[in-house]
Amino acid sequence: MELETSLRQGLEWFLGTPLRILLISILALLVQRISSRAITRTLSKVAEADFIPGEKSSVSRQRERARTAASVLNSSSKAIIGLVAGAMILGELGVDLGPLVASAGVVGFAVGLGAQSIVRDLLSGIIMLLEDQYGVGDNVEVLEVKGKVESVGLRVTTIRDGKGTLWYLRNGEILKVGNSSQRSRS
Repeated sequence: MELETSLRQGLEWFLGTPLRILLISILALLVQRISSRAITRTLSKVAEADFIPGEKSSVSRQRERARTAASVLNSSSKAIIGLVAGAMILGELGVDLGPLVASAGVVGFAVGLGAQSIVRDLLSGIIMLLEDQYGVGDNVEVLEVKGKVESVGLRVTTIRDGKGTLWYLRNGEILKVGNSSQRSRS
């Protein structure tokens, strides 16, 4: 009789909080996988679309921009889904989320003040990619550096000058760009 009672209590316990936590985790992984596939499929269609018909269309540059955007969106969706699932799991464990959210707001504000230059670099990188100011392989003049773009990231652009020096330029510091590779584009 006592074995049945402890078995029933164990089953009730398992069907409570642990099962809900397991379901939240599985659902979060499923939503993350679905959103990742949707983002990848959508942006791969954008990468392959010919928005600028004719000889001067730069499909490779469009692919690179779509790949960068997909990476940013996938990382953002993972972070948001992880935060929501983590908060739900903490709620299931009985943690009071009010003080946690309030302290996260204060910490976020402090980190935001300290990370202004990183945020500026990222936003400048996103805008630069959207506006297609320059891309890998373009001959550019940025700040005092004149050379060929080797890589374009959201935070940093690398340019190799005529002497072979590789320059790392933060996108937030780039205020003026001369792109000699875009002269003939219309």
